[in-house]
Amino acid sequence: MLIVIYAYRLTLAGRLNVQNFDYQVIINALPLLWEGLQLSFLLTALALVLGLLWGTCLAIMRVWGSAPLRWFSAIYVNAFRSIPLILVIFWFYFLVPMLTGESVGQFYSALIAFTLFEAAYYAEIMRAGFNSVSREQYQAGQAIGLTYTQNLRFIVLPQAVRNMTPVLLTQAIILFQDTSLVYVVSLRDFMTTASVIATREGRLIELYLFAAAVYFVICFSGSLLVKRLQKKVAT
Repeated sequence: MLIVIYAYRLTLAGRLNVQNFDYQVIINALPLLWEGLQLSFLLTALALVLGLLWGTCLAIMRVWGSAPLRWFSAIYVNAFRSIPLILVIFWFYFLVPMLTGESVGQFYSALIAFTLFEAAYYAEIMRAGFNSVSREQYQAGQAIGLTYTQNLRFIVLPQAVRNMTPVLLTQAIILFQDTSLVYVVSLRDFMTTASVIATREGRLIELYLFAAAVYFVICFSGSLLVKRLQKKVAT
């Protein structure tokens, strides 16, 4: 956002115009930017799947677990939702090697941090989805002889997933945007690659505006998909 405002001011001042804008530097950087974007997509997809799995477990603990499990889930969710994501990435990249004597690596430290952090948010989304299913339907499943697992699988989860899918997708968009934070461990995602090339070539405006445009197109497309799903769910 700041780089867009800066570019706008330069345009008003007459220092940035179409003639001065170097499109060739963007074209030359496309292969490296595409590699970085692929890494961002991979990190988002893996963190989304693993975060959903762990978040579902936390939500089940919170809703139907025993008292110790409910306490563990509540403490976990509140703890991770109260600290910055960048701090969690720092923990796994710098502190874990100090404690274990072994390096986790750039990619895996970021993946673990994103998974554990996002799971706290997914757990709350899942918990709200579970609570959106009326208690009477759960009791009806018990009345026809379904076990606890069958009740959860065939009655609660299908309705809960339908209700919370738009919110989960919104959180996935936020996760994709947050992948830009991996610059702190020098992982070459899309944003880090754009920043490195911009600094090397001395073309900050071109590369940052292009990066902003790519993020806008991807996130805006995702937002349109979420709106369509919300209408479908409401119907």
